[in-house]
Amino acid sequence: MLSDAMSEPSRYYEDLTIGEYAESSAVIVTEAEIVDFAKRYDPQYFHTDPTAAKAHPQFGEVVASGIHILAVWRQRDHEITGDIRWICGISWDDLRWNVPLRAGDRVRARATLLEKRPSASRPERGVVVYRYSLVNQNDDELFYCTSTNYVERRPAQAANTQ
Repeated sequence: MLSDAMSEPSRYYEDLTIGEYAESSAVIVTEAEIVDFAKRYDPQYFHTDPTAAKAHPQFGEVVASGIHILAVWRQRDHEITGDIRWICGISWDDLRWNVPLRAGDRVRARATLLEKRPSASRPERGVVVYRYSLVNQNDDELFYCTSTNYVERRPAQAANTQ
């Protein structure tokens, strides 16, 4: 886990174990955050206007946009996977929003490593697949996805496979 000082990521592909699980600390999302984010990035009335949102046929109140949910997840996820020597993401699959993020929700990110393999074309990289989610105080899963990513291999390991 990284400190606020953002030290150098230390875990290489070889340090990751299939099945490893991590969960972040919680953060409470406020109505002001939901509204401010939505005004800038997703200005639909049920994200930006508490009065008008009361008439929404499903939510009945302001809820965070899906984009906002992903931003909150990403921030929380960095707390638990920021020590990995990421190269880049390749894809998100099975992305689903299950439960809305409401003002006052206390949310945590979860990450589980599902699979890993050395890159067939780039020996200095490994390919890892994670299942990511954001959950609220009731353990309701707000969103989940599977994510395929490149991670640096330890230099000695990568050299041995060339």
